[in-house]
Amino acid sequence: MEDLQRQIEAMIFVAVEPISIDEIEATINELDEEVQIDKTQIEESLVYLTKKYNSKSHSFELVKNGEGYNFLTKKKYREVVNLMLKNRSKRRLSKSALETLSIIAYRQPITKGEIEKIRGVGSDYAMKKLLQRELVKMKGKSDAIGRPMLYGTTDKFLEYFGISSLKDLPSPKEFSEEDLGDGPDDDVLQNQEIKKAENS
Repeated sequence: MEDLQRQIEAMIFVAVEPISIDEIEATINELDEEVQIDKTQIEESLVYLTKKYNSKSHSFELVKNGEGYNFLTKKKYREVVNLMLKNRSKRRLSKSALETLSIIAYRQPITKGEIEKIRGVGSDYAMKKLLQRELVKMKGKSDAIGRPMLYGTTDKFLEYFGISSLKDLPSPKEFSEEDLGDGPDDDVLQNQEIKKAENS
C-alpha cells in the first residue's frame, strides 16, 4: 500500500494538470500487468495522502480539482509564493488583459462581444494574449444570432492566481488598484508588435 501511495504521490507531483483516478489506475496497471489495482485502493490512498498533506508540517496540500487531483500551496503561504512568481515573471498582465480576464472569470461563459460591451472598448489584443497564456479557452458557441464563441477560464487560471476553484475568487469589492497590474496598455503592446513585424 505504501508503494502505491508513493506512486500516486509522484504522479500528482509531476502532473501539469490535475490527474484523475482513471488516469492513475490506467498508468499503474500498465506498469505492472501482473499486479492490478482498482479504484477503491486508489481512493483509499488519496484519502491518506490528503490527510498527510493537511498537517501543519507541509506548506502545500492535496486538493480535488474538478475530476482530478493536484498539489496546491496552502492559503497561508500563497502570498509569498504569488509575490515570488510575479517577481520572476517577465511581464505582468496588462491592465486591459486583467480587466478582460476578470469579466470572463465572473461572467463565464461569455462572448467577446459581451466582454467588449461591458468594457466599452475592443478586446482583440487582450483576448489574444489570454488565449496564448492559456488563462482562457473557448467553451462552445452561444445560441445568439451568428452563434459567437463562448469563453471561460482554465485550470491554468486557477493555478496562476493560487486558488483551487472559482468559488475562491474574491468579490469585486476586494480588488485594489494594485491588483490591476502596472504593465503597459494593450494598445502600446500591439503597436510594438506591429513595428517589430514591419522591421523584420
